[in-house]
Amino acid sequence: MEGRGQGRLDSPLTELGIQQAQAHRQTLAALPLARAYVSPMGRALTTARLALEGLDVPLTVLDDLAEVDIGELAGLWPAERVARFPTLAEARKRDKYRTVLPGGESYETAAPRAACALQRIRSDGPGYVLIVSHEMIGRLLRMHLLGLMPERAMALSHPQDTIYRIEAGQLTMSVGAQPCQSVPPSPRS
Repeated sequence: MEGRGQGRLDSPLTELGIQQAQAHRQTLAALPLARAYVSPMGRALTTARLALEGLDVPLTVLDDLAEVDIGELAGLWPAERVARFPTLAEARKRDKYRTVLPGGESYETAAPRAACALQRIRSDGPGYVLIVSHEMIGRLLRMHLLGLMPERAMALSHPQDTIYRIEAGQLTMSVGAQPCQSVPPSPRS
């Protein structure tokens, strides 16, 4: 599916995705997780269940963690997106955060949903939590958690097979089930 926008389309995990989720189990086992939250989308649910298998961590589905709706772009390859929406790439280059995707959302309209998910998670009490979501909503979650301005959040990369750990405003990440490594600090601009 590389390069093809999925948004709210769902697809089963690939064999590689299954292996990656299972490999993260060791990383997660080393964390004192109190609970976990997951997007309602099948690929996120499968990832969470595989990664948490054998761990005594309650899992809650939160609709607000669903991926940003990319509307009519869902399922299109990059060349198809350009052909159908020739001015969209330039609009997103000018203002990725506020550009509404045809028939879908913008990051700006999805940001309150990400904030609501975090508010719900905080209201469930203290402790370390795992959130399993998606690329675009993940940027918004990190924006809120790290206090980033939207423009900075839009510049964040969000590779698959990555666990981000945010504690006391500090970000570390585990890629490919490796131990968490420091990430250069993000400016709060």
